Amino acid sequence: MNHFKSDRGSVQVRNNNVEKAIRVLKKKLTEEGLFNELREREGYVSKGEKKRHERAAAKRRNKRDLEKRMIEKGY
Repeated sequence: MNHFKSDRGSVQVRNNNVEKAIRVLKKKLTEEGLFNELREREGYVSKGEKKRHERAAAKRRNKRDLEKRMIEKGY
């Protein structure tokens, strides 16, 4: 069994299924916010642009939570 190790954790490769191991690693890194951090470090982002991104993210979260609540509870 092979392992992918880094300072952020490790992922096991089972039955030579590298694709699944990469998906698991990508999910872990996404949950930790690594990809967002890399995107933020690409270049300068003004205060106004940061606020717009934060508001848009809040709207997406709110919409997702509302849809989930409608499905689960019906209101």
